[in-house]
Amino acid sequence: MKKSRVLISMVILALFASAAFATTFVTIGSGGVGGTYYPLGGVMAELLTKGNVDIKATSRSTAASKENCRLVASNKAQIGMTMGSTLYQAYTGTEAFKDDGKLPLLTLMHMYAAPQHLVTTTRTGIKKFSDIKGKKVSLGAQGGGDQLLSLMILDAAGMDPDKDLRKQQLSQPEAVTALKDGNIDAAFFNFAVPGSAVMEIAAVRDVVLIPLPDDVIAKVTAKHPFLMPYTIAKGAYSKQDQDVKTVADGNFLVVNKKLPEKVAYDMVKIFIEKKEDIMKVTPQAVDFTPQKAGIGIIPFHKGAAKYFKEKGVNVESK
Repeated sequence: MKKSRVLISMVILALFASAAFATTFVTIGSGGVGGTYYPLGGVMAELLTKGNVDIKATSRSTAASKENCRLVASNKAQIGMTMGSTLYQAYTGTEAFKDDGKLPLLTLMHMYAAPQHLVTTTRTGIKKFSDIKGKKVSLGAQGGGDQLLSLMILDAAGMDPDKDLRKQQLSQPEAVTALKDGNIDAAFFNFAVPGSAVMEIAAVRDVVLIPLPDDVIAKVTAKHPFLMPYTIAKGAYSKQDQDVKTVADGNFLVVNKKLPEKVAYDMVKIFIEKKEDIMKVTPQAVDFTPQKAGIGIIPFHKGAAKYFKEKGVNVESK
């Protein structure tokens, strides 16, 4: 009897060990509390854990893009959320990552775009991009992502922000207040559509979104491959009756090159096919479709590429 009990116990332990061995444990590097990445990480971890694919996932609050790229590269996290500009630097080992070298990262999927908004009000008389010359324009906070993208756009347009504009360097909340009060003429913002900053201004002023000229879009995207042409569709904001052409920085999920193919396939499949669950947390998940998720600036993981191919979307992979 004792031998039978011992044998049964050993079998049970073996089964548990086998199950544990088959399970892949995943940490998702998200972002700070209050940002879009943080709740996304939580719902994604829950979906993976409940997805019947032998994955157990947790989400980790981080300093977002730069930290996430380094965490994934060192396998301290298995999925990371990052802006495209940061991802491109990490993959190429340039700028912020010049001391790191090229990090072993691949794209799992594109989540959503963050287009650059050039916002003014009807009181300023600004109707086209060239009208901002000589005006008081906020480029975004010094060193922030808004300002970096603003400077890239101005450079492509052949404008010197110190000579051609009355340059302001305001944070998003500061620029919103300044536009509402008429203390600046226009402001650059970078965020997903619809942006709460634009809606806040529109609550008290007639907002005008200024499109970027086609040649500026072509030049800035050619010089900075992580940027993509983007159209803010008419109706995205109150009283916006025309499409507005601009450029966008993407937001991506990245993984390590060494991640098993099946794990990558299962993860992207769950995120896209459970889009409705993710949209309960953030409206940005509306872009979790094979066509939009298959937009890349660096190669995709083979597992992700396999899923996209099944859905009729061919992507570059490694």
